Amino acid sequence: MFCYQCQETAKGTGCTIAGVCGKKDDVANMQDLLIYVTRGISVYANLARKNDIVPENADKFVFDALFTTITNANFDKEAIVAKIKKAFTVREEAKNLLISRGVELPAKLHSSATWVGQEDEFERKSQLVGVLSIENEDIRSLKELLTYGLKGMAAYAEHAFNLGYTDYSVFEFMHRGLAATTEDKSVDELVGLVLECGKFGVSVMALLDKANTESYGSPEITSVNIGVRNNPAILISGHDLKDMEALLEQTKGTGVDVYTHSEMLPAHYYPAFKKYEHFYGNYGNAWWKQKEEFETFNGPILFTTNCIVPPSKNAGYADRIYTTGASGLPGAKHINPDANGKKDFSEIIEHAKKCSAPTEIETGAIVGGFAHNQVLALADKVVDAVKSGVIKKFFVMAGCDGRMKDRDYYTEFADQLPKDTVILTAGCAKYRYNKLELGDIGGIPRVLDAGQCNDSYSLAVIALKLKEVFELNDINELPIAYNIAWYEQKAVIVLLALLSLGVKNIHLGPTLPAFLSPNVANVLVENFGIAGISEVEKDIAMFMA
Repeated sequence: MFCYQCQETAKGTGCTIAGVCGKKDDVANMQDLLIYVTRGISVYANLARKNDIVPENADKFVFDALFTTITNANFDKEAIVAKIKKAFTVREEAKNLLISRGVELPAKLHSSATWVGQEDEFERKSQLVGVLSIENEDIRSLKELLTYGLKGMAAYAEHAFNLGYTDYSVFEFMHRGLAATTEDKSVDELVGLVLECGKFGVSVMALLDKANTESYGSPEITSVNIGVRNNPAILISGHDLKDMEALLEQTKGTGVDVYTHSEMLPAHYYPAFKKYEHFYGNYGNAWWKQKEEFETFNGPILFTTNCIVPPSKNAGYADRIYTTGASGLPGAKHINPDANGKKDFSEIIEHAKKCSAPTEIETGAIVGGFAHNQVLALADKVVDAVKSGVIKKFFVMAGCDGRMKDRDYYTEFADQLPKDTVILTAGCAKYRYNKLELGDIGGIPRVLDAGQCNDSYSLAVIALKLKEVFELNDINELPIAYNIAWYEQKAVIVLLALLSLGVKNIHLGPTLPAFLSPNVANVLVENFGIAGISEVEKDIAMFMA
């Protein structure tokens, strides 16, 4: 195996024996093979789009396959092998669709569009088509950067799709971008595609924002309980709000409470979910603390997406994990939708009834719900505070949390920021500072949580609106600094989206991505001012200057 798609990759260069995430080498290899065959599907789907043909089966399979291979989503080798086998069928369907419409196929096709193998051939083939199969370091870097951006895009596209919202231009680019990774492209061509990926990243986040708000209402300022009460309960993790809705409906009147975990916290901000009296609060912190916190939760845990940390064999909660959607874990019960797309959570509900109530690990509440509609409703107050000098600067500290000790930097950074600054956040990075007593400025909390990682879109909308209000020509003239933590591929698409909007001088940490070759990193530095982080006091002085 060779994998370097996440921030915690071994030695900052790449995992070669087993993933730091817990992914075994054979699972990593099957994920590489799944991506390889999925590229072949996109070769045909891209040709279909050029001929005004919409290959809907290919659309859905491709975004699901990309999402399945995102960091910490699926560790189930059998499930991934099944997807590879299904990929052959979907690819053949896409090919036959072209032939039936009279489209002439290219004389020479990439091997990903033609190779078919038996399961006993998968392992050997996977070792020939992984990341390192591309020899040129810069081409490899750009193709992987594009692929990881597409993985993040696919995650958001799938959430929107689950709510009945699609943007075919996003699917078209997904196929075009993935097909491009099979072609001989120059560095300049690939840089152009990476930047275009950011443009469609904005589109897909706007689509998901529309899907979420039209389905559940616009997020509003909400105080979320972080204590517990004496009822059996289910903990829901991941990101999918459609699964949240289904679980809340099916647990209604059962005596079972529902708590959110990690990136599901922002579900509390949506008006539609507030009618459920058994939707009690948020339990625990960011994803990487789940091994301790799942033990004390006592009830079953439902993963709707990443981030899963595979439990040890002796973990007391291992038999309490359920998965659905793109997530998967060996030994865990996976809940699939029926023919009508409905999911039956009765098994997990019955399991919960037999469990003790959660053990309390903290008390109090945290406040969030500052998505773009809510913040823009406070626009006059915010603008006055900036004009009067009461607020000197905003800091966008969105992104991901992780296990590495050097992520304490973000807690210290938030804690040491001047009292006349405000933090704009989204994603699980907020768990580094959302429970600090940072106070407010004239009633405006100093930490404004917009929601999940995809809600970084809200932060971009807020910035663009402030640019308009202050009648500025350049978004970079705003008193906004970007100090973003990243971990996996959804953070990659957020970064590319910000670059496509013209945002410059973004600081990214705790380390720069291992998949950026020195030359590609230089392109980002020279054209966009991308930089890393250093010491807290030094960085604050630099930002405030």
